Amino acid sequence: MTIDLAALPHDFLWGTATSAYQIEGAVAEDGRSPSIWDTFSHTPGKTAGDDHGDTACDHYHRWREDIALMRRLGTNAYRLSVAWPRVVPGGAGEVNTRGLDFYDRLVDALLEAGITPSVTLYHWDLPQVLQDRGGWPERDTAEHFASYASVVAERLGDRVTHWATLNEPLCSAWIGHLEGTMAPGWTDLTAAVRASYHLLLAHGLGMRAIRDNAPGAQVGIVNNLSTIHPASGRDEDLAAARRMDGHTNRWWLDPVHGRGFPSDMRELYGVDLPERPGDLDLIGAGLDWLGLNYYFPQTVADDPAAPAPHVRTVRRDGVPRTGMDWEIDPSGIEELLLRLADEYGARKLYVTENGSSFPDTVRPDGTVDDPERADYLTSHLAACASAARRGAPLAGYFAWSLLDNFEWAYGYDKRFGLVHVDYRTQVRTVKGSGRRYAEIIDAHGREREGRAEREGKGGREAA
Repeated sequence: MTIDLAALPHDFLWGTATSAYQIEGAVAEDGRSPSIWDTFSHTPGKTAGDDHGDTACDHYHRWREDIALMRRLGTNAYRLSVAWPRVVPGGAGEVNTRGLDFYDRLVDALLEAGITPSVTLYHWDLPQVLQDRGGWPERDTAEHFASYASVVAERLGDRVTHWATLNEPLCSAWIGHLEGTMAPGWTDLTAAVRASYHLLLAHGLGMRAIRDNAPGAQVGIVNNLSTIHPASGRDEDLAAARRMDGHTNRWWLDPVHGRGFPSDMRELYGVDLPERPGDLDLIGAGLDWLGLNYYFPQTVADDPAAPAPHVRTVRRDGVPRTGMDWEIDPSGIEELLLRLADEYGARKLYVTENGSSFPDTVRPDGTVDDPERADYLTSHLAACASAARRGAPLAGYFAWSLLDNFEWAYGYDKRFGLVHVDYRTQVRTVKGSGRRYAEIIDAHGREREGRAEREGKGGREAA
């Protein structure tokens, strides 16, 4: 499959992404306190194999090796998250200098390697102490987040310009508080809606805190979005698709674009939002960029007996799927990028996560060939380039993930990495998909150089 690399800007960010709890390990070192994911993963039956992130990829000790891997891939950007319980173990108040020092060293080493750090401040690891005080359903948590954001931005803002407040608040609110299959494991609609509100309030407060402490910062938010399709042409299924789009997409996009929370969804949830004057202005303050995490489309049918939004997901037969049983549809990422540009007027877009899990086999010689993941990567990058050609302001792509890692409730069974990790020995091996990504990045560099040479030659001839 051909990727229209000429459609991508010359300064395109080619990156990989990870998150703190999924790779760092060292959960009790240098003053870090427990997070809600430490608690959740250590509760029997909550994760596959009762796996947890105590060691994960041991990135806390092996980060130099991991930066070397980024250089082997040829990437020029890295999306990481800062662990709130490592920096402010009490959730609020005293700063843990040893924890903050870790990210300081990491940022310096990335820059020395020619890799732009993209820092996400919250990737689901709420300090357990704040959960014990009520967690995201309470307004105090959003205010504590702003204080934490100020601490990190003040320390790193002289070198980091690319910031995200939150990663996938949908998962924190809906999956963590409504479905109960992610931390903190609640199944309470009222708590979930209140959590969703305070997460987006935290985004607004955090955006202000970053800008106050890091001059020149470019600040965005990362949402996981899906294309939504009705299971049939029945009016009921068409309405179900509209509700699911509200639940999955519009609830998270409309407020940060100054439109407030969708009225149809407010009515559907039937939960009073804990609004205060000025909140919506904070939440809807202008984004410098918007991040899209895309993995799969959804086909839905009406189901009045199901919890809000009263839909059921319909499995389509005869379509390719990943090892997560997620449907593969590269056209969805193109459709969403164009929607964000056309409907929401996004000024700058990044694909902040996109990737696939497939079973990996380590050959006797130690290599890992994963053609399905390489094909997934190529087809989705081709769709991204097509969206850019059609006008989407796409400025970068971050493959999920640099490393195989702790995949939340799925434990260590599901592997998304471009780099294979032997969890027993911590040996890292670049997979075939990683080599494919390196080839694409190199090809874009050569195309960029050729473009510059042609433009330079044209300018000389005109002179």
